[in-house]
Amino acid sequence: MPTDKLKKKGDTSSKISEEQTEAGSVVLTPSESLEDVWHEWSDADIFREKWDSGKPEDPKTINKTPTVYYEEPEGKIRLPESLKVYYWRRPTDFLINTVPTVVENTLTFDLVSPNHHLLSSEVMRWIISEIYIVWKVFHHPEATDQFGWKPWEHIYSLCKPGKGHMPLYNSYGKYLVKLFWMGCWRRITVDDLMPFDKENRLLLPASSCRSELWPMLLAKALIKVINTRPHIVDDNRNKMLQLSREMGDFTFIHQLTGWIPEVSLINVVCQRQTWDFIRGSIPEFVHFSEKVAHKKVPRRTSAHDYRTHRPDLDKGNPKMIVCASFYPNQLHNEPFVYTNMADSSETLRRYTLCLPHSHIVLLTRTRSCPLELPPPPPPLPEWKLIRQTKKIVIRDEPRVIPLSKPEEFIAIASPFIDQNAKSSSDPVTEPVEKWTTPRKLLYKAPLETISETTEMESQVGLDPDSTEVTTTCGNTVSDETEVLLIQGCPNCGPGGQPSTAKSILPEAWVELEDFPKCFSRLLVFYNPEAYPHQAHRSLLKSSCARGTYYLYVDSLHPFKILISFSVLLRWGETESSDIQSAPSPGLLQAAPYHWKSRQCQPPIFTIETNSFKAIVLNLSPGRHVFALHANAELGYHVHLCSKMPFFFGDEDTIMSQCTKESLRFTEKAMSIMRALSKMVATFYDKRGRNRQARSTLEEIYCPKEKTPLEKWQIHKVFSLALYYMLCDALGRRMTPQERFAIMVLTVDPSLLARAPRARSPALHEESQPPENWNDRHPTAEEVKAATLLQAAFRGRLVRLVLKSSKSAVKGKSCASSVLSDMWSRVESDTDKHASTLLWNMFELYDKKATLYPCQLDEWTKIVFADYSVSFPDKATSWILIFREVFFFTRETLLLPKVYCTIPHSRLHIINNDTGEELTKLITRIPPHLYQPNMLGYTFVAEAITTEWPPAGSKWTLRLTCTREPLPKLSHPSPLSTFSMQEFQDYYIPNKKNIICGYSVKVTEPVLITIHFKTSCPHVMIRLSILDHKEEMASATGQGVTVIPVFNFLPSKEEEEEEVEEEPLAPSCTVEEENQNISPTQENEIKELDGSQEEDEEGSTSGKSDSAADHSQPPTETPATPEHKYVVRAEVLRQSWDLDDTQLAFAHLLSYRETQVFFPEEVADSDTSSNEEQIIEVPAKPNKKGQDDKEIHGGSSVPKEETSLDLTKANYTLCVAVDKNQTESIEVKKDIERIEQIKAIKRAWEAAEPGRAAKAWQLRLNWLSQFQPPNDDDEIPAEEPPPPSPPPPPPPPDDSDEACSPVPFNAPNIPIEQLLSIVVPPMDCTPFIRRKQEFPTMVDSEMEENQRRKRLEKIQAYQLEREQLVEERLEKATTRKERMKDLLKQYESQQAAMLQEQQKFQDICMQQNQKSSDNRKGSNNRLKKKQEDKHTADEA
Repeated sequence: MPTDKLKKKGDTSSKISEEQTEAGSVVLTPSESLEDVWHEWSDADIFREKWDSGKPEDPKTINKTPTVYYEEPEGKIRLPESLKVYYWRRPTDFLINTVPTVVENTLTFDLVSPNHHLLSSEVMRWIISEIYIVWKVFHHPEATDQFGWKPWEHIYSLCKPGKGHMPLYNSYGKYLVKLFWMGCWRRITVDDLMPFDKENRLLLPASSCRSELWPMLLAKALIKVINTRPHIVDDNRNKMLQLSREMGDFTFIHQLTGWIPEVSLINVVCQRQTWDFIRGSIPEFVHFSEKVAHKKVPRRTSAHDYRTHRPDLDKGNPKMIVCASFYPNQLHNEPFVYTNMADSSETLRRYTLCLPHSHIVLLTRTRSCPLELPPPPPPLPEWKLIRQTKKIVIRDEPRVIPLSKPEEFIAIASPFIDQNAKSSSDPVTEPVEKWTTPRKLLYKAPLETISETTEMESQVGLDPDSTEVTTTCGNTVSDETEVLLIQGCPNCGPGGQPSTAKSILPEAWVELEDFPKCFSRLLVFYNPEAYPHQAHRSLLKSSCARGTYYLYVDSLHPFKILISFSVLLRWGETESSDIQSAPSPGLLQAAPYHWKSRQCQPPIFTIETNSFKAIVLNLSPGRHVFALHANAELGYHVHLCSKMPFFFGDEDTIMSQCTKESLRFTEKAMSIMRALSKMVATFYDKRGRNRQARSTLEEIYCPKEKTPLEKWQIHKVFSLALYYMLCDALGRRMTPQERFAIMVLTVDPSLLARAPRARSPALHEESQPPENWNDRHPTAEEVKAATLLQAAFRGRLVRLVLKSSKSAVKGKSCASSVLSDMWSRVESDTDKHASTLLWNMFELYDKKATLYPCQLDEWTKIVFADYSVSFPDKATSWILIFREVFFFTRETLLLPKVYCTIPHSRLHIINNDTGEELTKLITRIPPHLYQPNMLGYTFVAEAITTEWPPAGSKWTLRLTCTREPLPKLSHPSPLSTFSMQEFQDYYIPNKKNIICGYSVKVTEPVLITIHFKTSCPHVMIRLSILDHKEEMASATGQGVTVIPVFNFLPSKEEEEEEVEEEPLAPSCTVEEENQNISPTQENEIKELDGSQEEDEEGSTSGKSDSAADHSQPPTETPATPEHKYVVRAEVLRQSWDLDDTQLAFAHLLSYRETQVFFPEEVADSDTSSNEEQIIEVPAKPNKKGQDDKEIHGGSSVPKEETSLDLTKANYTLCVAVDKNQTESIEVKKDIERIEQIKAIKRAWEAAEPGRAAKAWQLRLNWLSQFQPPNDDDEIPAEEPPPPSPPPPPPPPDDSDEACSPVPFNAPNIPIEQLLSIVVPPMDCTPFIRRKQEFPTMVDSEMEENQRRKRLEKIQAYQLEREQLVEERLEKATTRKERMKDLLKQYESQQAAMLQEQQKFQDICMQQNQKSSDNRKGSNNRLKKKQEDKHTADEA
């Protein structure tokens, strides 16, 4: 727990300037903050809590004035932006003549009247409204006292923890608040420093009782929790938008109760679905008379309405809270923004709510009937009921029956109903001086009485519907609503008893059509205690928190699961509040997951929040597996709740569940097996029960859904699956009686003809021809006779099967007894054989179609096996971890997955029959359908690491497939010990781009893995294995490449002995040696050995650049009398560029290796030079491999023992074999070509003694002419060279001196100086193209002419541009004038047209007037005639 901060009494108040209004929490780094995260709640810690300055508590000194005060360790809280803090005060500073208390009125409270100045803050409105909502929910009449919730019970001070505790006032200012955050109840420490603004108004909610502190303390703790959200301030945004973003996804009900909120948008399109959900979640308003008509209930106090039993209550404990909320910018994303916002604002005003004052409201009940029943019709006298005549009304049009509008209303409860009218008439309180006031300021709560008729008077001009709703708002509140007892205020009577009472949470009826206009979100809070199955996962880190979890659901019914996600994005105050520095919101994604597929599935839901959000996931019946990926800045908490069982955890936990059959599969299989068992039991029943059992079985295995197969085809599939199941259950060859019984049971005589008897050895043996027919072909008469016999036998079999299946004959009784014996084997393991029967149906059915719904669940069924090996204790940077051969007995869809602590590990899979490596998806092996083969598949795992894993860590290979059997390992247990030989050397560039070549010889078949690495990671290299210059396997890579496995075969023993007798030569490849000999010698070598060079060039030029080219199976190499394997590495695309230092070193090394043929000259050169650098070449391994670096069980030679300069271009070759085959392999440099060149040079020198010396002398003389002279030496005159003395006699042929004489007159030039000689470049002037025959010097006159020409070109371009611009301006002016003329013409035409229209209208009016006058005259005349006629008739 963080150390408490105490402050002296003289510093109890603090003033904050306007520039420092944003000062809140102290600045903490993420690493420090996560150590101080609020601890989980523990009652034991409350007992041990010290409430004073750290000394033992003394009850006598509790009420005395303390000398020090407690201050929060996190600093002062950050208030919303709409509230500006001016100073902070303690309760003793602003409460005069009143003793501060935490709780004074324990019956009720009023948080609206004293806090009108706080309603501009969205956070404060939500705090007040949500406290009221929780009080309303937990204090309904049906709830018992033990479930009553009181807001002050979240506060602890000088009290013992427990239900119904009462916190006391702590003069030291330390309080603990219990709130739900990040998945558990936590303790939040607050002090009693209260913020005030310039007008001396408290900026925290206060109750009507002045001395009560619990609203302020609880609000401080809630604000501390909401401050963990990222705080983003943008001055460019709309002010109204900033106020609406104060809450975001945050809800205080979650912190006060721990209930999980689900937020969904309210849309007009889904209005009916919203009504159905709300109607089924909250009580419904019904009249008492309607309720009595269905069930007699006790008389309630209200004669008009009756509240039914709440669907979310269980013995008084609520399980669900339904709320709604609205925001000022709730329609800003839709078209016609201002129109919709105006409609929403007008609709809210009809229900006495204000759109800018957004908050949350409680949905209490629904209503589908009028508030008051219509009066009953007056009773008719009995005489009117006799012979009632039906009145017939004749109409000229069909009668339209008007449709009555349904009564659909939702009751909302909010403390801010009717508050807008009241707040407008509040008197303005007198401002209090800021600096001249005494230390103790008088705090007054504005509790003036407001008339409730103000709002009614302002709504006289509204429509009748709105007037009705407003009128019923105050009169239709249920009688069980709690009343607010005001205590400790001016309205209280003597003795502190309340003298007035009013509704604590007024209600209003909202019409369903207006509900989507008023509210934008629906919030449903679920009680987690109502869910018996729950799962939690939490992670708090100082850096980015990431995690992947798996969800397993298997159910026979529709499944609902509540998933909540809490995130921690900010802890402590950030130094900058820019948008760029704001952390990204937390993210939780869930997608279907299958271990047999690497394909990413689209997510079924995504939760993105900066505080807390939940979602209800509805799943169809069946088995589902999901992968949940959580990501947050500092931490997250995932909580899952459901009423049905599920599994949630890591991969191993879920995979163990996926190995079982799904519930739907088991239910379907067992239903088929039960029906089948009943049919077998009643097979020989004479009362006809077998027919009923057969019809029941057909109804079960014939799917009700429409399938591509007909009913008879499904019957064939079921019969064949049943036959296979019985074959597996018996585990032996079936007798003819058993086969006949199966045909009678299935009524399928053609059953055995359709069965491919790979599973039935009996039919396989019977299908074999007799021995005397092995070499004989039947005649036409024999074929015809056999066909007639088969037709007769088949007809008899069909008749016998049909007759036995229908009537109780002897054959049926025999079949019944046989079936009973066979069925006893099946009943020994019913579950297994039921699953086998259903699986057989799936396999025999078309795989592209679905036979039963449970077949979809089997995609998630898996079978897996783990193979683990330990890492070696020590090794080089590259290690071979795993290499084994697996055999597949059937077609299998398999997914291999590696679990390793080393990040850079790779898995290779090679088909041993073809020698090809399976394709990889980047570095992973995708799911592949493996076919059975002869030699199996080799799995090879290798890794590259710089830091060795800890001791005891293991590498694990997991093979996952659909069904058993799994692939079999060639050994009982995997091998994990390998022996490695490592070779390092420098890279010397050459014309053929060959890096190195090593010969490999084995004495027995050996599987070898070869790894090659270069010092430059960007080099494209190709590693190949040659056998007699024929490429057997190859691989390419960038910087690193590997041949996973290759089977080296031994050669004849005679060849091996000859190889052992050959002496070792210095380290030099064939191409390097051929590169470094003199030009004359090179030409002679090409003439003498041209055929070998052409063959080598052809083999090199014919190589492929593919990444993995296994042209021949590694384990099926044809048997040859001799194998000559060479491992060669080469550079591709000339991608290895050396710098000057590396290139000079390579030239020097190449020169020294070239002088191997002249050891004496090398010695003379070394003694004459002053070289101080010593070049060491690593020793080459001998034939037994004693100098190689062997790794027995993972041991290796340390890197410090190598003599290579790692700053120079070098390479590393590693060869890995099994530990028990270490002595069977020999790897060394390929020196065959070097020995051939040495033999050729010996032959030349023997034929012409002194040949090498002459060539060396000519080379040195040619180079010496380019050697720069020393400054101190005088240049001597050219003198003819003295005559060369005769060459010395050659030494004996058996010494190396015969081929390396040193000429006596050779210039004594050091090797480094020879390499540094710069040969002048070749004169290329004859090849340069010229404009003139002779070059001329440019003088000032020519320069002036060239400058003048350039100026003329520039001026001509400028003139042409100006003309073009003028033309464009003239055209634009002309177009404008024409447009003006056209506009004038159009205006004149429009005016003329209007005049003509007016004339036409006047003429039409005149004609209409005349026609109306004529009609009136004619009517008058007609009327007069009728009157005259009527008078005449009367007379």
